[in-house]
Amino acid sequence: MSGAPLRVVVAGTSFGRVYLDAVLSAPEHFRLAGVLVRGGDYSRALAERHGVPLFTSVAEVPEEVDIACVVVRSGATGGPGSRIARALLARGIHVLQEHPVHTAEITECVRAAREGGSAYAVNTLHPDLVPVRRFLAAAEVVRRRQGIRFVDAVCNSQVAYPLLDVIGRAVGALRPWSFDEPVRTAGQPFTSLNAVVGGVPVTLRVQNQVHPEDPDNHSYLMHRVALGCEGGVLTLADTHGPVLWNARMHAPRDATGRLVMSGERVDRLKEPSTTVLGPAGTSTFHDVFTGLWPDAVRRSLLRLCEDIARPERRAGSGQWALGVSRAWADLTARLGMPELIRPGEPESLPTAELTAAVEGLEP
Repeated sequence: MSGAPLRVVVAGTSFGRVYLDAVLSAPEHFRLAGVLVRGGDYSRALAERHGVPLFTSVAEVPEEVDIACVVVRSGATGGPGSRIARALLARGIHVLQEHPVHTAEITECVRAAREGGSAYAVNTLHPDLVPVRRFLAAAEVVRRRQGIRFVDAVCNSQVAYPLLDVIGRAVGALRPWSFDEPVRTAGQPFTSLNAVVGGVPVTLRVQNQVHPEDPDNHSYLMHRVALGCEGGVLTLADTHGPVLWNARMHAPRDATGRLVMSGERVDRLKEPSTTVLGPAGTSTFHDVFTGLWPDAVRRSLLRLCEDIARPERRAGSGQWALGVSRAWADLTARLGMPELIRPGEPESLPTAELTAAVEGLEP
């Protein structure tokens, strides 16, 4: 990408703060040109702090703005985000919209983008996180060398949308997909179901629970994904890493039929049972919010810039976004409405205490 930085307006200042950080972190590519919000005190103070105008309607956004990041709830979660996106696209302003977005809304936005001569993309964020990118890079090797035999995944229902995006990229396709009838057991926090994504067998466990007053918290985890092949199992231990490779245990037999458990001539016995792919350490949650997530948004914006520069890419981007949304709609239809829970703030368990317990063991 070359030339003058593109002028970007961010709509929404809740999760939109991550988008603001992303834009500000890449001044060679982007320039923050304003904030589009309803006009609360926090948003006004935020716009003043960054020295940019605050707009309270799409009509106030200047014609010279290049990109709008719409980080306002879409119709999928009861908000006006898709309506805002359509209005901006119709004016020729390129749009990156935060997920989840219903299929019908994406179709309408793609149509508005085509009529306005603009580019449109749905941002699922998670595939652009550095640890997930490591996982997907390793998955590509697995897929090319041996093919993927199965996927085992677990998530919270709040992040099932990006999970399907990650699985689709890992196995190389979304279609064909299907989801079996889920199994629900009283007292169990997770709902289990068998599925197929991209023709690959998938087992899913979903914590289909939400705190109605605090929906962004109270997940036991975000994502954990394992995919298996002839040689072993590749695992994304958490959305934010690390990535693990478990070589498949297989010992040959000697002339008497006994397993060979040692010997310099058996190369596969020299393989570590588990290898961390990439850095062994992981980020603090502070670093996730201020580093990993803005970096992922920046990558999404740069990919949108490629669609802006090369209009022939836009149809493919739209088709993938539609596929993810349709698969998500099928999954959520199977899962049904989430169980409403209202737990208190979870008690922290000090890592040092766990470390001390492990270090106290005899070798």
